[in-house]
Amino acid sequence: MAKQVSEAITIPTIGIGAGPDTDGQVLVVHDMLGITQDFKPRFLRQYADLNKVMHEAFENYVSDIKSNSFPNEKESY
Repeated sequence: MAKQVSEAITIPTIGIGAGPDTDGQVLVVHDMLGITQDFKPRFLRQYADLNKVMHEAFENYVSDIKSNSFPNEKESY
């Protein structure tokens, strides 16, 4: 259907999961970077797993706050 629509009109067509027959594709940044973990449709190509990286960063931050190691002297004015 995307091919038929793209051929029938003179303006660019943009698809999301519509295949290669459109002029452009929408890819949500959170999905592409792996921030969203529970949404994995067939048309999504995930280029990173930032969910894991972010989760580890938040765990480290919470740990540093609880241990009173952040902020330290070098990180204060």
